[in-house]
Amino acid sequence: MSNNPKKKGVSALDFFCIGFGAIVGVGWAVAINGWMSGSGGPVPAAVGYLLCLLIMVPFGLVYAELVPMLPVAGGGAAFAYAAFGDKVSFLSGWAAFGAFVAIIPWEAIQITDVLGYLFPQLKAGKPMYTVMGSDVYLSTIIIGTIFTILLFLLNKRGLSSAAAVQKFLCVFLVAAAVIGAIAGLVGGDIENLKPIYDNSLIEAPKHNSFMGGAFSIVTSAAFFLAGFETIPQGIEEAGGDIKKVGGTVVLSVGLACVFYAVLLFCFGYAYDWQIFYDMERPAAATMFKTLYAGGAGVALYWLITIGAIAGLFTTWNGFFTASANLLMAMGRSRMLPGWFAKQDKDGIAINGLILVTIISFVGPFLGANAIDTVTCFSAAAFVLSWTISSLSLLKLRKDMPHVERPYKLATPVAWWAAIVGLIFFVTMLLPLFPHFVGKTALLAFVGFLVIGVILYAVAGGQRKQISAHDRMKNMFGDLDLDAMRQK
Repeated sequence: MSNNPKKKGVSALDFFCIGFGAIVGVGWAVAINGWMSGSGGPVPAAVGYLLCLLIMVPFGLVYAELVPMLPVAGGGAAFAYAAFGDKVSFLSGWAAFGAFVAIIPWEAIQITDVLGYLFPQLKAGKPMYTVMGSDVYLSTIIIGTIFTILLFLLNKRGLSSAAAVQKFLCVFLVAAAVIGAIAGLVGGDIENLKPIYDNSLIEAPKHNSFMGGAFSIVTSAAFFLAGFETIPQGIEEAGGDIKKVGGTVVLSVGLACVFYAVLLFCFGYAYDWQIFYDMERPAAATMFKTLYAGGAGVALYWLITIGAIAGLFTTWNGFFTASANLLMAMGRSRMLPGWFAKQDKDGIAINGLILVTIISFVGPFLGANAIDTVTCFSAAAFVLSWTISSLSLLKLRKDMPHVERPYKLATPVAWWAAIVGLIFFVTMLLPLFPHFVGKTALLAFVGFLVIGVILYAVAGGQRKQISAHDRMKNMFGDLDLDAMRQK
């Protein structure tokens, strides 16, 4: 538990902004035309995100029940620890950490890429080097480094400070998106949505029907709808009703699905999607400058662009502290070396925060073409962690049947989440399926697991020096799991 006994008073609204902001990043403004062309049109893409409700909301419900039941840092790692012990907990926690820290350099890459489109002079002259076919410039490295340092300083002030910034940015990005949606409906035409389905813009298409296009969106949902798990990582600094915090998990993921679906329809209605798909990035902003002449188009261009950058920072900021807190939780129970458990005088997971900052520094050095690999790696890691959390809930239902649960979802929903998650994860690793993560991402995923196993083994000596009871107490603080099982 936190070494700082004074609550920061982080409200349920703050936690919603942390979760929703972490989910809704920059994709809605810079990748939305790619979603349209990749699924065969804006309508199948929008339907695809509505279908995601059937997959993602059950995962959110799983966390909504577990978060107030076990309100400690660690999220999926803590849930699995209570249900299955430290080995399964390590797998869940390390997978979640891999997903988190993959997103952090991803955002660092995106900020340099987006700013490079806005200000071409940043990419003027000869690049320093090329990696994976992407040119890397000194100016973009400097920009990514500066923003990483700023995020470190912000998160070092604690979750309440990070949440305040998150709330402001979240409101701005939603306002920008809503204004963009309205402008799209006002200036658009329903003819722009036609053809309703067409896969001819896809190189080597993996689907040939409307529903095939819709389901192609579902395969990327694990990445573009991830972020709700940042909420349990900060639960120890919650103020007020913990039950409300659990509810924000479901609300954040459900509204994110609807948010994407609405924007896909409105932006597809605004402009011929078969032309829109090939527009210069940031695509949504460029589309409005073309749709509206004069000052209105320019104003909308900058509004959408700044909204996209705000969304980029909400994701980057949301995962920064979540990653550090997850490392702290795993260090407390010695699944990782105890060095990660260190907190400063204000209760900040300082060593974890330093490591996360170093990883963020790496992003600008990788170049924009690393984004696809990072996306696939992160998606697989997220699904594995969500699946273990769902199985943990089912196990804890048996082990702790009488423990008070502010939320309690129907058992079939928990089984649905576990089964769908398991199938989805396995098929992501097999080349036979259309949502295969790819060889590079698969190798990165396996390599990351190997690194984790090495760290787990290194921490073995420290685990032996602390009894199982004390390690559990380090993870769960005042919560007495033995008493909860006997209740």
